[in-house]
Amino acid sequence: MALRPDEFYDHALAAADGERRLPLARMTGWEISPFEPDGLRVAPLRPPVLPEPPRRDEDPSNCEACRDRSDGIWFNDSWRLARITGVGVPLVLMLHPREHYDMADLPDELAAELGVLSAHIVRHVQALPHISRAHVYRIGDGGAHLHIWFFARPEGQTQLRGSWMPVWDDLLPEYPADVAEADAAIVADALVASIGGRRSAAGDSPHD
Repeated sequence: MALRPDEFYDHALAAADGERRLPLARMTGWEISPFEPDGLRVAPLRPPVLPEPPRRDEDPSNCEACRDRSDGIWFNDSWRLARITGVGVPLVLMLHPREHYDMADLPDELAAELGVLSAHIVRHVQALPHISRAHVYRIGDGGAHLHIWFFARPEGQTQLRGSWMPVWDDLLPEYPADVAEADAAIVADALVASIGGRRSAAGDSPHD
């Protein structure tokens, strides 16, 4: 059985200093870290908050992802894929189920589709010129409507490898939107060709 919230907090505090600050993570010493350890310090560990505050979009009637069912670059009857704007890396895509599900209550049929669809998205993102890797993330603490992130790592930027890439994305200047939009269209068209679906939210035409 997992530790109770108070037990977990006490366990973590045992490793902290008098200001409740834990030691710097080993990750800050990695060559891919965007920060130099000198001058960095960990924020004080705060006590648990119980009950936890609700996540965004818990209520389907007020869910932004449900309202935006027609927003995206690729659709099928169950899923939609959208491009996230204002990012620093070459391409960030987000996959949503079109109905209101989180990961834990996703029906088995949709869960199986998610695995196949994710593999196709990664394949097509990595086929773009000058892209080395597609990172896939599911966090789930921000919004209750399931959303899967796909981050394209630019070729040659080995400092952006691994788990720090979302932080680098936040630090980098905004990537040229016209380039990202064109690459997103290539991925969407490749999805239509490889797994079906369409570029428009409505109708059966594979293109807008």
